[in-house]
Amino acid sequence: MMIDIPEGEEPIPYVWGEMVPGIGPVAAQFSMAVYDHSKLGLREFEAARLRIAQINGCLFCLDWRTERDGVKVEESFADAVDQWRTTDAFDERTRLAAEYAERYALDHHGLDDAFWARMTAHYSQAEIVELSMAIGSWLAFGRLNHVLGLDAVCVLPKS
Repeated sequence: MMIDIPEGEEPIPYVWGEMVPGIGPVAAQFSMAVYDHSKLGLREFEAARLRIAQINGCLFCLDWRTERDGVKVEESFADAVDQWRTTDAFDERTRLAAEYAERYALDHHGLDDAFWARMTAHYSQAEIVELSMAIGSWLAFGRLNHVLGLDAVCVLPKS
């Protein structure tokens, strides 16, 4: 861990809450809002989230599976996300979510008209904005936790 945590303190609440009280709690609320208020389908949500986790290398995010109404994606889903270009496990929306997450993280200047034509054929404008905000959250906070070495001790708070 790159940050010194006082003995007896929980790393995530300490770093996100006590070290930066004007920023951390609001950032945590935004992070949780992505999970609590998403209207995206579970598969496309998880495809984008897992692709960002793979890119960030966030240990917690790689192991986490979002649950909705008692349902999670299948165990092999993460492998399919890694192979999003060729897997037969995805419909077009799920494949696009993984592609968008990857390009958002690694080549956001390369999002060309052809890509946006495919996105708008499968996603509404509101869904694109929601997916963009979710990807931004995962990219920023997963990377933050990984860079600071917090990803090995990260847990999502109960909402």
